[in-house]
Amino acid sequence: MHGITRRDFIRGTLSAAGAAALSPSLFGAAEKAVKKTAADQVVLGKTGLKLSRLGIGVGSDSGDVQRALGHEGFNALVRYAIDQGITYIDTAESYRTHDWVREAVKGIPREKLFIQSKMSGVPEKPLDVLDRFRKELGVEYIDSLLVHCTYTKNWDEERKRVMDALAEAKAKKIIRATGVSCHSLPALSRAVQVDWVDVHLVRLNPQGAAMDTPVERWDTPSNASHVPPVVEQVKAMRAKGRGVIGMKIIGGGAFKKPEDREKSIRYAMQSGLLDAVVIGFKSAAEIDEAVARMDRALGERL
Repeated sequence: MHGITRRDFIRGTLSAAGAAALSPSLFGAAEKAVKKTAADQVVLGKTGLKLSRLGIGVGSDSGDVQRALGHEGFNALVRYAIDQGITYIDTAESYRTHDWVREAVKGIPREKLFIQSKMSGVPEKPLDVLDRFRKELGVEYIDSLLVHCTYTKNWDEERKRVMDALAEAKAKKIIRATGVSCHSLPALSRAVQVDWVDVHLVRLNPQGAAMDTPVERWDTPSNASHVPPVVEQVKAMRAKGRGVIGMKIIGGGAFKKPEDREKSIRYAMQSGLLDAVVIGFKSAAEIDEAVARMDRALGERL
């Protein structure tokens, strides 16, 4: 009987390892390990902050939709979202839901949540307003604070007092990231150039509904059939390591047909443009649908 050579031993070992790696059980475990879902905790650009890939917005029609649920219904909706792994809650001063959020998340460890809010206009004392936000929300810090609804090409000059105050708050760890929500293409383009911005809240869907337009009007409806101008700006944000969150994924509620919602969510999940998305929900069924569509779209990328 001939002895086995070192070369034969190594070749045999590698062959066995390869066979094991390709075995159905191990291959299935590897696939399961990398599967992405709506509930994943994702990193928001270079901020290092984590939030669920899907966020619940509580500002549909300026918060009227969610407040119409009443406190009991609102609490149940937010709690249901959290039970599905949605830890990102998106609110704003103008939605009048800060104190509603406080009650809905009572008892949940603060570090388990990512709360984003937004400051409107140019208040005389932004830090005082921020202190009020924290009291209304019942938190020591806010994860992300945005200047809200900018639409002019020089919004950073107009909001300088707010931006300076928020930079000071960030240094004191009262807020963890600063950013902007834009409602026109000029504002969006300018946001890419402003180094102060950590986080962008961007209107994005493949149908071009409720999208940023070249007109400097926040309420100008879009009739665009494609979104290249916005996409180019988002690509520039990504190149700078900014955190990018998509909004108007359901066209501001305009996508009544399931196929439109499917198309938009698949685009949001597969385009590689966004860290996370936020959708304004009013029922558990809507949450379930969005989670299922997102999970399916993410699975298609494997």
